[in-house]
Amino acid sequence: MEGEALSALSTPALVVDMDKVKKNAQRMIDRYQRMGVQLRPHMKTHKTLECADLMTGGSQRCIVVSTLAEACFYADHGFDDILYAYCLPFDKVERCAALSERLDLFQVLLDHPDALEQLKRRPLKDGRLWHIWLKLDCGNGRAGVLHSEPEALRLAQAIAGTEGVELTGVYAHCGNTYNCRGSEQIQAVAQETTNFTLQFMEKLKAVGITCKSSIGSTPSCSHPVKDMEQLSEVHPGNYVFYDVQQSVIGSCTLEDVAVRVLTRVIGHCPHRNQLLIDCGWAGISLDGAGKLSTGYAMIEGHPNLKLLSMTQEHGRLEPISGQLDYSKYPLGSLLTLIPYHACATAMMHAVYHVHSEGCLVGKWVPTRGW
Repeated sequence: MEGEALSALSTPALVVDMDKVKKNAQRMIDRYQRMGVQLRPHMKTHKTLECADLMTGGSQRCIVVSTLAEACFYADHGFDDILYAYCLPFDKVERCAALSERLDLFQVLLDHPDALEQLKRRPLKDGRLWHIWLKLDCGNGRAGVLHSEPEALRLAQAIAGTEGVELTGVYAHCGNTYNCRGSEQIQAVAQETTNFTLQFMEKLKAVGITCKSSIGSTPSCSHPVKDMEQLSEVHPGNYVFYDVQQSVIGSCTLEDVAVRVLTRVIGHCPHRNQLLIDCGWAGISLDGAGKLSTGYAMIEGHPNLKLLSMTQEHGRLEPISGQLDYSKYPLGSLLTLIPYHACATAMMHAVYHVHSEGCLVGKWVPTRGW
C-alpha cells in the first residue's frame, strides 16, 4: 500500500506521521546534547525497532524498557545498554540473568532488600556484575523507596557493598507532572524531583558512593529546568508520539502529536442524534473518560463532535450542541481521532501505518507481551 493515501486503509487503523516523529525525536536529542545530559529514551510508548532507531539517533544504545518482552526484542535486533526500568519481578530473575550474561550492558531496577537477595542467589557467569539502579520515589507515589527515608540510603549502601553487583544509578520517575497544567507547573515538579534526586546523590557521596542519576517523564523533559544539567541521564518516552493528554498538560501542542486513529462512520442513529463508528475501546484508549469536552478523544476537524461512549468495536458520536447534519457524515466516510493517551492506544494495534504528508510509506510492527 506504499504510496497510497491514508483513505486506502481498512479501519480502525493507527497512523503515524513520520515527519512529526522525526522532529519530536531529534528535538529531544538536541535538547539534551546542549545540556550535556545523556538521553536514555523509553521504548514503552511505541515498542518498535524503527522508532527506537530514531530516538537513539541511530546508535541503538542506551534505552529504557518496561517489559522483558521489549528487552529481548531489542536485544535480538542489535540494541544494547538496556535498562529494564521495572522493579525486579522475582519470576523473571533467570531471564534477566540471561540478558545480563549476553549483552554488554543490561541493567535492572529495584526498591527493596528482598530483590537484592534474589540477585545475590543468582550470581552471573564469567565474573559479570548485576548492574542495579535504585528506584527512588521523589513524590510520584508509585514504585520506589521514598527518597527521604533512611531505608533508601541503607538499601543503596547494601547494594554498593554486595559482591557480584554494582550500584549503577539512582532512578526517579516524575509522573506527578501528569497532574500539571502549563510549563510553570511542570517545571516546579521537575525542579522538586531534581532537587530530591541531587540531595540523595549528596547523601551517597557522603558515605563514599558514586553512581549515575536519572529522572524522567515527557512533561519534565519537554520543559527541563537548568538544574537538570547536573543529572547524568533523563528517560522520557511518550514525546516521540505525544498525544492530547500531553497537549492539555502543556508538554506540546496538538501540532506535535504524531499519531491518529482512523475510523469510519458505520451507522446513523437520528433517534439518538448520534453516529456509530467502527472504533471502540479495542482501537483507542479509554483513558480520556471525563477529561475532555470531546469525550474519549478529539475528532480532528470536527470540534463539535464528542466521542460519547464505546463498546468493544463500536463508538458513539454525538454533537456537543445542536442536531447532527447526517449529510456531512455519509456511511463509509472517514473520521480521524486524536488519542488522549498514545501509549495505551498504540497497545491496541498490531501494526502502525506510517505516512509522510498523507501518503503511506510503510508499516511498523511493535513487540507485545510481558
